[in-house]
Amino acid sequence: MHTKTIAELVIELREKKISSQELVQHYLNRIKKYEPQLNAFVTVLQEDVLNEEAKKADELRAQGHAKLLTGIPIAQKDLFCTKGVRSSCGSKMLDNFIAPYDATVVRQCQDAGMILMGKTNMDEFAMGSSNETSFYGAAFNPWDLERVPGGSSGGSAAAVAGRLVPVATGTDTGGSIRQPAAFTGVTGLKPTYGSVSRYGLIAFASSLDQGGPMTLSAEDAAIMMNVMSGFDPLDSTSVEREYGDFTQHLNRSLSGLKIGIPEEYFGPGLDPAVGAVVQEAIKEYEKMGAKIRSVHLPNNALALPAYYVIAPAECSSNLARFDGVRYGYRCENPKDLMDMYCRSRAEGFGAEVKRRVMIGTYVLSSGHYEALYNKAQCVRRLVQNDFNTAFEEVDIILGPTTPNVAFKKGEKVNDPVSMYLSDVYTVGVNLAGLPGLSIPAGFAHGLPVGMQLVGNYFSEDRLLNVGHQYQQVTDWHKRMPAHV
Repeated sequence: MHTKTIAELVIELREKKISSQELVQHYLNRIKKYEPQLNAFVTVLQEDVLNEEAKKADELRAQGHAKLLTGIPIAQKDLFCTKGVRSSCGSKMLDNFIAPYDATVVRQCQDAGMILMGKTNMDEFAMGSSNETSFYGAAFNPWDLERVPGGSSGGSAAAVAGRLVPVATGTDTGGSIRQPAAFTGVTGLKPTYGSVSRYGLIAFASSLDQGGPMTLSAEDAAIMMNVMSGFDPLDSTSVEREYGDFTQHLNRSLSGLKIGIPEEYFGPGLDPAVGAVVQEAIKEYEKMGAKIRSVHLPNNALALPAYYVIAPAECSSNLARFDGVRYGYRCENPKDLMDMYCRSRAEGFGAEVKRRVMIGTYVLSSGHYEALYNKAQCVRRLVQNDFNTAFEEVDIILGPTTPNVAFKKGEKVNDPVSMYLSDVYTVGVNLAGLPGLSIPAGFAHGLPVGMQLVGNYFSEDRLLNVGHQYQQVTDWHKRMPAHV
């Protein structure tokens, strides 16, 4: 069962080849067996609760009241507030926080009949590219247990790649869905900013954060977007528009599709073996009738430094609320109010969070705001303009998701700049608010390589079509790690 996609499991449930109880128990058994070596979860729901939910799903199906995804297991990244369940954001600061309400994404999945298996591990407050900053310890890459699964959605990526669940949610601030998807050989979609509700998502950088699905296939991602997308009046950044059915155009022909290849994505810093895999994928698209063109993103090199001014600035503001007063961690025996503030934050936050809060506070301070923060926002506009210009000539932009394959644990943990460079091809998409899809494209050095497809605003249906068609002629997305 664990080798099947959501689309395949839906058919088997509908045809009564399996029951929801059997499906949930199967994945629960896999979690029990492989979770100790993957550390993909922060919280796994109790077995009796899961069995009761699965029983209800089977009863609904027997009565003819089941929805498409009734009884399908799912894991939620641990920064989506989940009523009655610990929602820790991978931090000691929120280790004792039990959310009093559901995030919109969580509620949407529940309304669709999906069964929540647990909450996945992540970099603390989504700050990191390796899942090594988590208070609960690093998650492990199922393809090589000595390597990272990427971050910040590393737990979700490891859970899907390890076939502990068929789907998990992630969030993408600068590549945190696409980069771990690439490192673990799964499919990850970062939707257009504003198309998936951020209500109940514990914020890192509010103008950049975007939730999305992590699945085995582009078809599954399309199915999940039908659940997760839509206008939410509770989210002021949510875009009110008609979203339609994301599965409707999956089988559209790619004949005449114009694919742009940015020269900036294939220059210095890219592992030649990774580049070779992506070049082979480009040839596959040519066989399917796509037209390949060169495009330029001249300000791409400025996207990363601009991101690491804007994102820390927003995180500094968002994390100011964690002060030991209202909820979360509070230090023991504070001498006075100031001592409680200082010690609660010093003890509750990890090193990477502190680093970014301090950077953000600095760039927002008097004397530096104009020189740093405002200038970074100007660069953000230039990056956006580059994409707008490129999309006047092409339909899709294609390149590697990451410059390298998954790196070893501890390799970059003391070198934050090197760590940040893992996101060199992804952050520009977030700055511009565009949708991006990472799909498995092959292997280099024995590890998965991700290919990134970037589309114009609200073109997820086209992106998923392009990804799905590639997955019809290749089987990279079906490969399983030997460790599981």
